[in-house]
Amino acid sequence: MQKPTIVMGVIGADCHAVGNKVLDRVFTMHDFNVINLGVMVSQDEYIDAAIETGAHAIIVSSIYGHGDIDCMGMRERCIERGIGDIPMYVGGNLVIGKHDFSEIETKFKAMGFNRVFSPDTDLELVCSLMKSDIEQALHAEPVAEAVQ
Repeated sequence: MQKPTIVMGVIGADCHAVGNKVLDRVFTMHDFNVINLGVMVSQDEYIDAAIETGAHAIIVSSIYGHGDIDCMGMRERCIERGIGDIPMYVGGNLVIGKHDFSEIETKFKAMGFNRVFSPDTDLELVCSLMKSDIEQALHAEPVAEAVQ
């Protein structure tokens, strides 16, 4: 399989750059073709970059706690733009306040994210899961449309 192309960045008004650099380095070391959009990235910038590069996945990072607001409607935007089935991942400090992570995960999965990672998730595991998910998506059978 060719190197999977991933589009990543820090969403919304979040300007936390250090974690973004760490993720970029780890993903690059694990043989991903990384398109790093940096910080303060809008949903449309992720989607534009994914379309332009033929990306296999979108990775959204948020540290400042407003990820739930910044990510709302992103899957719908992907659908509108023709990439509705692209795997989407989100991780970091996604909401303000103390919440059980299972609640946060449920919330973001309901928004259409395939996987949700807490700030302390092992990045080796993240890379392994993403590679497996992308491989499965590439080999998935297309859904046949009903014949009319």
